[in-house]
Amino acid sequence: MPDDMLLQARDVGYSSGNRLILDGVSFELRRSQITTIIGPNGAGKTTLTNIVTGLIGNFDGEIERLPGLRIGYLPQKVYVNTLMPLSVERLLRLTRSASDAEIEGALAQTGVDHLRRRQVQSLSQGEMKRVLLARTTLGNPDLIVLDEPTSGVDVSGEIKMYELIGELRTRLHCAVLLVSHDLHLVMSQTDQVLCLNRHLCCSGVPESVSQHPEYLALFGKSAAESIAVYTHHHDHVHDDTGEPAEQGHG
Repeated sequence: MPDDMLLQARDVGYSSGNRLILDGVSFELRRSQITTIIGPNGAGKTTLTNIVTGLIGNFDGEIERLPGLRIGYLPQKVYVNTLMPLSVERLLRLTRSASDAEIEGALAQTGVDHLRRRQVQSLSQGEMKRVLLARTTLGNPDLIVLDEPTSGVDVSGEIKMYELIGELRTRLHCAVLLVSHDLHLVMSQTDQVLCLNRHLCCSGVPESVSQHPEYLALFGKSAAESIAVYTHHHDHVHDDTGEPAEQGHG
């Protein structure tokens, strides 16, 4: 694989009983890129992330990972027994050993180092999301997988969360794979979009995906227009590949 390639998926399929959930899905994840999976309910988004992380192993097709690939994972729902005394620091140590410095550094990266000794049951939704995001950064991951990382957070919190994810991508030099329904918010931070509806309807940079007929059929013209508002506030143009192109002077 190329030096920046972390994972290649080829013709990935998955069925549960007689129900087809994923069919012939192929894509690549590269270091320092944010890839967002979008699609309607029941499209197979969470199943695909579970295959990427290795939680589901009995799938069709092939997943080639960088040898020794380190993955940080935040599932869509995290259940914490609020009757059990549990500090933020203890939560981060539940499934892996980490030094005091690593815990402090992870929490500082997401702006919640002041919550280190707080009880988890006292946290707001936004604080809890930042703590769990910090947990994914332990161990210096090559790839962070986030399934609906802003669910239960207000719009202001969503914007800050996506900005934070972008900062972590740069700081950790890692790839990010995230599932989101917040099309108009997340697209400005995304390098690659995978539009999924059991099969891969379309993929590419946000501007091209938002004009694709299958995307428009799923989400409508208004969704494409809202994405355009967030993705075209820049001072350059893109060529046919989606890369910035030189502009003439005159």
